This record gives sequence, C-alpha cells and structure tokens, in this order.
Amino acid sequence: MKLSTTLALFVATSLVVAGCGKAKEPAQAAAVKVGEAAEKAGEAAKVGAAEASERAKKAAAAAKGVAEVAKAEALKTAKVAADGAEATAAAAKVAAEKTAAAAKIAAAGEAPAAGAATGAPADWTAVVKDPSKATATAPGVYKVKFSTTQGDFTMTVHREWAPKGADRFYNLVKAGYFTDIGFFRNIAGFMVQFGIHGEPTVNAAWRGARISDDPGKQSNKLGFVTFATSGKDSRTTQIFINYKDNSFLDRMGFSPFAIVDAEGMAVVNKLYKGYGEGAPRGKGPDQGRLQREGNKYLKAEFPKMDFCKSAVVLDGK
Repeated sequence: MKLSTTLALFVATSLVVAGCGKAKEPAQAAAVKVGEAAEKAGEAAKVGAAEASERAKKAAAAAKGVAEVAKAEALKTAKVAADGAEATAAAAKVAAEKTAAAAKIAAAGEAPAAGAATGAPADWTAVVKDPSKATATAPGVYKVKFSTTQGDFTMTVHREWAPKGADRFYNLVKAGYFTDIGFFRNIAGFMVQFGIHGEPTVNAAWRGARISDDPGKQSNKLGFVTFATSGKDSRTTQIFINYKDNSFLDRMGFSPFAIVDAEGMAVVNKLYKGYGEGAPRGKGPDQGRLQREGNKYLKAEFPKMDFCKSAVVLDGK
C-alpha cells in the first residue's frame, strides 16, 4: 500500500472516532437533565405531600371543632327543653291546685239549705244589746249575704262543721248585728277580720258573752270563715275570712264554720288592705280603742276602711 493511501485511511479513522465522542456528549447532558428533573419532581412530590398532610390536619381539626360546637348546642338545647318542661310541669301543678281549691269553694257554696232554725227569740232586735236572748239553733246549712262598700258576697254556713260557732253567727246575723261594721284588720296574703260593733255599748254587752270551742272539722284554707279567738273558749263576735291556706291555725283552736263562694272572694279581695295589722304592731286600728269608741274612732282616723253595710240570712228559717 502506498504511503498516501495509508495516510488517508488514518485520517478517516480519526474522524470516525472523533464523531463518536461528540455523539456521546448530548446523551450525557440529557441524562443529567433527566436526573435533575426527577430530583425536582421528587422534591415537589414531598412538598405536595406535606402540604396535603397539613391541610388534612387542619380539616380534621376544623371538623372536630364543628362537632364540639354541635355537641354543646345539642346539650344546651336539651337543657333548655328540660328546664322548660320542668317549669311547665310546675305551672300545671299550681294551676291544678288552684282549680281544685276553686272547685271546693264552689261545691261548698252551692250546698242547699238544710233544716230549719229552732228556739228563735220573740224579738230579734233585743238580741243586739242582750246576748242572753241569742237562743236560736241554726239550720243545718244556710246562706248569708253581706253587702259591703266594695259589693256583695255570700257565705254558706255548715252547722256540722262547728255547731256552736254556726249558732252564734246565725243569731248575730238575724239580730242585725253586722250593720255598719268595719273590716278593721285586713292583712294581705293572710285574712280579713271584722265583728267589733260600731256602738261601744253593744261591744260592752258582748265582750263577756263567750262560747266554748268547737272541735275542728274543716281546715283554715282559702275562703273559709272562722271565729277569732284569744285562747280557749273565748269566741264572741269577731270572725275572719282566710285569703289563702292558713291551715297552721287549725291546731290553735280556730274552727271554720262557713265558706265564701269563689265569686264572693273576688269582692272580699277588693276590701282595703292599706292599714294592715292593728296597732301597736301595724298601722291599723287599736282594738281596745275600737271597743271603747266604736265607729267614731274608725271613721275619723281610717277614712279608707271598707265597711259591711248589712248581712241577711238568704235561706233557712
């Protein structure tokens, strides 16, 4: 082979080898770039996963908060409902008690007259100043209508409840004792008392006319009527009407003999209560002075006081 031919072959071979080296460089660069891209993708994936995890945690925390609020609201609603149910039940109980009391008053007030009076005095007008002439035995059941400065009310007397008290009251009413009589002791939420006469001479006559006690058969509840007493066997002419359940008086010898009907209690409740308890404990009249001075004292110093204008027996003989 000639030298020129050999040299040509060497040059050609070198060019081929050089071309192969140059071809490897782009491939290696591409591989590097792919690796970097993969690394970046991995990093991005890690960041995305972390952010997703954080968002998931926040969502879970928010859901827990909502659940807790919902639970609290549910408990609060349940408590309000329970409290409301309890209040409703309490109100229903009070209403039922009042209804029962009103029904009892109405039933007692509607009782028909029973029997007839016996032993009546020849002259009723003489009884006011002479208690010894108060000899009548009352009917078993009778009604008495009171006319007052606030209107009229009726009470029904049951002799079987307290016979001696019912008899005394019957004699007083028939004799006209309860004419122009002041409701001198009127205590809100307790009772209203009357029965001291407007004429001092009449009070003097009745002060010692005491009747013995009756065993209590009824209780001093709303609307029930009872003679006042200062001790054993001390009843004379004073009576009171209960504004509420005063059953604590039962054990003290106060024996109810009558009851004011439901309609009548609306009138009784209108009687002036501003003076309250009597002197010296309250602003009301002094009973000793009232006994001595009568209506002159009441009308001069207690101008707002209500009075019983008259009382009459409506049925019974």
